[in-house]
Amino acid sequence: QVQLVESGGGLVQPGDSLRLSCEASGRTFSRYAMGWFRQAPGKERQFVGAVSRDGRTTNYADSVKDRFAISRDNTKSTVYLQMNVLKPEDTAVYYCAADSGAYQGSRFPTRYEYWGQGTQVTVSS
Repeated sequence: QVQLVESGGGLVQPGDSLRLSCEASGRTFSRYAMGWFRQAPGKERQFVGAVSRDGRTTNYADSVKDRFAISRDNTKSTVYLQMNVLKPEDTAVYYCAADSGAYQGSRFPTRYEYWGQGTQVTVSS
């Protein structure tokens, strides 16, 4: 079992930056590829990005790849999502997720076994 807790969400203006954190507890964090997803009201959960178990490789959704960056610190059992140049369409609840079945995080939410409770990000002027 892995427990995931996101933090760092909030209300920001367009163009601002925000960093989300996701802290894991339970089993060895480095065994898991980690992903970030988001879900806006009335929409399906959407892939944002993912990072490999060792943090060496990342992949992103096209809509965020030039603005967002994922990193992880396995010594702190934490994965981060740095979000820059935020836009109103980035408004959503953001979730982190853990996948023990692969080295590199998947784009598909069904691959992930554990999920955090989510943190709200609102981008509005």
